[in-house]
Amino acid sequence: MLHFYLPTEIVMGAECVRGSAERLVKLGKRALIVTGRRSAKLCGALDDLTSALDGAGIEYTVWDRAEPNPTIASAYECAAAARESSADFIAAIGGGSPMDTAKAAALLAAQDVAPELLFSGSYGSDALPTVFIPTTSGTGSEVTQYSILTNDAAKTKTTLSSPVMFPKLALLDPKYTRGLPRKTAVNTAIDAFSHCVESFLNKKSDALCGMLALEGCRSFSEVYEKLASDEPDDDSLGKLQYISLLGGICIAQTGTAAAHAMGYSLTYFRHIDHGRANGLLLSGFIEHTAKTHESEVQTLLGAMGLGSVSKVGDMLNRLLGERESFTAAELEEYASIASKAKNLKNCLAEPTPDEILDIYKNSLL
Repeated sequence: MLHFYLPTEIVMGAECVRGSAERLVKLGKRALIVTGRRSAKLCGALDDLTSALDGAGIEYTVWDRAEPNPTIASAYECAAAARESSADFIAAIGGGSPMDTAKAAALLAAQDVAPELLFSGSYGSDALPTVFIPTTSGTGSEVTQYSILTNDAAKTKTTLSSPVMFPKLALLDPKYTRGLPRKTAVNTAIDAFSHCVESFLNKKSDALCGMLALEGCRSFSEVYEKLASDEPDDDSLGKLQYISLLGGICIAQTGTAAAHAMGYSLTYFRHIDHGRANGLLLSGFIEHTAKTHESEVQTLLGAMGLGSVSKVGDMLNRLLGERESFTAAELEEYASIASKAKNLKNCLAEPTPDEILDIYKNSLL
């Protein structure tokens, strides 16, 4: 059965933010702008958004306290700011962290959810509408229903998911990704690539989703050399944003799989960037899948023009550079945590706890 749900309006192209005043006015009279302290201001996205809001006669408050790997507490704090400012909608500018914060806050501002019930799904259908303006090309969060929050109780990152958290509007202008530090550009691109791979090698994938995932992987292979040589031009930046969008659309349908489930521990315990964590584990995940689903893996490799899984590893290694060191004891702890992750069930080849540990060891030792 094919089921595809994407209620987000997507507008992509030069100056699409300044040109969207008529779209924004449909969402309300007051906005809360959620962003970090610096990036949105430096890239020009905040100026463009406030100009559009001013042109539409929409009042706004800026909440620039979004933090990397946002916590449950920060989501509640942002929700309180939305309520205090009487916001009709939330506009988020940035990478995955401001967008994750904004989605959770949009839900929490519209209904009372106790922290202990936040990940239970025991809440209603109300949420403030959201507008997302990405300034990195990786998360695809502008078209998903997920908010990923740091969960100290579980010692990992946990997904909050609800159809009401799909953004109403996504405004994508690749100019906001100009001047990104190389490390950020690489890590976010790997995250987008991992979304496409994990969606394709997924029990929930279907013909339509698979086509989009393969297109994302093919496009990644085309822009890879520019990314690896640190020479992304405007055409490359547009393509990277396109890959990120495709990856987001795909995981909105299928969810992620083992690379994400396993990567969260690397981020939680070792503070390794999310996209980099995925990249360290991705070829190991593909190799594990190939043991029982060789045909699907060959289709994936064929879309990228690669002859073997080891070529994927070589490609990622060139981007990742020198790897971190881990102990066997660390990996055993990570495997114990990852084996409880719900998204493992999405894998075409669902790994056992022992196989999860093997992937960690083969990838990181």
